[in-house]
Amino acid sequence: MYLTYIFLILAVASGTASNIFAKEAEGFSKIIPSFLSGLTIIFCMYCLSQVMKTIPAGYTYATFAGLCIVATTILGILRFNQWPNLYAFIGLIFIIIGVILVNLLGKN
Repeated sequence: MYLTYIFLILAVASGTASNIFAKEAEGFSKIIPSFLSGLTIIFCMYCLSQVMKTIPAGYTYATFAGLCIVATTILGILRFNQWPNLYAFIGLIFIIIGVILVNLLGKN
């Protein structure tokens, strides 16, 4: 079971990396970040497929998507100085609460 969560963490990390590389690729006009974006998203999908062997697809994707959104937002702040407004912060808090609810209370 621990390996499943390691794959989930790797999926979130590589999915977030893919998002950042896609931003840096500037519409896929830059070859290196474009290649890295493609490579990391392939690795991300592999990791997600491993997670879905153990955890149902809905829970896996809800957790993955929520954590990727939050992680990409944090990296957007740190790397690109793209600060969300108040409403976006409130939305991010709801996403975090949703991920917690899905994982703690959503499983039968």
